[in-house]
Amino acid sequence: METCKMSDMKNLVGSVLVLTISLILAGCSSQDDVTLESGKPPTETDADVVKIVTSFSMIEDMAADIGGEHAEVINLAPIGTDPHEYEPKPDDMKNIARSDLVFYNGLNLEGGDKGWLSKVLNTTDYPVRNAVELTRDVEPLYIGDKDNKEVNPHAFIDPHVGEKMIRTITDTLVEKNPKNKEYFRKNEEEYLKELHQIEKDYDEQMSSIPGEDRVFVTSEQAFQYLTTRYHLKEGYIWAIDTEENGSPEQIKNLVQFIGENEPPVLFVESNVDTRPMETVSRESNVPIYEKPLYSDEIGKKGEEGDTYLSYLKYNLEVITDGLSTNE
Repeated sequence: METCKMSDMKNLVGSVLVLTISLILAGCSSQDDVTLESGKPPTETDADVVKIVTSFSMIEDMAADIGGEHAEVINLAPIGTDPHEYEPKPDDMKNIARSDLVFYNGLNLEGGDKGWLSKVLNTTDYPVRNAVELTRDVEPLYIGDKDNKEVNPHAFIDPHVGEKMIRTITDTLVEKNPKNKEYFRKNEEEYLKELHQIEKDYDEQMSSIPGEDRVFVTSEQAFQYLTTRYHLKEGYIWAIDTEENGSPEQIKNLVQFIGENEPPVLFVESNVDTRPMETVSRESNVPIYEKPLYSDEIGKKGEEGDTYLSYLKYNLEVITDGLSTNE
């Protein structure tokens, strides 16, 4: 008998998990709203606390800041776990089935229509109108080539996109729980006051990077929304996250890019294997910046970048300092 491939085993485990949880939740769906067509406002609740489930850490932080004392936020993919390929647990399914709202990134971060979150929502018969895509007003950018092209989900790295996400969270909470409208709007006002200052800092500091240093190199092409807004020339080892990350061909191509564009420094993200970039650094004789960048997760509690706002500030400091090393 042939040995099963790892992907086949993962699919089998996933199927068994979905079946098991479907049975667990069979009695829950009768308590939920009837599933409705998407695009409609969420059903209202007059509860004092709105129960929210978020798909990953960044949205958890945003929702907790806007919801405050009138929100109970439970997150799915924890820090240190890849939100692209998260495997939901039985408790996750129960929490979703009992929640008032589900906030998720979209732009294929959770795998799109065939991804893990979509499967969970279908399994729990969750009302579509209460599952809110926070990047629904964001113009998507694409990574890869014409034969292998995907939506880049990392729009939140751009603080101007973060503002759209915050406004969507607030608008949704106001629609869902209108009795606490003034409270949510007040939290939004305070949050946006700080975020607008961060946007101003990005606009000023990114534009002040000298032309010859505006070459930005990372492991993954996660920063595309940021480099597009601020006109940085972007280099990377891989565009799409696959099992072939850091292949000899990818490293060769980046070393050639570095030789042609002469970036002052290389950056490595906090959640990737550093070895491919270390190889690139040795072969190109360009140093890796001493601090990592954050891409699709915030820092752990107590660390730098442990909120969305501090994540933005941290990345700005790392990028501008790194690209100014030749001064």
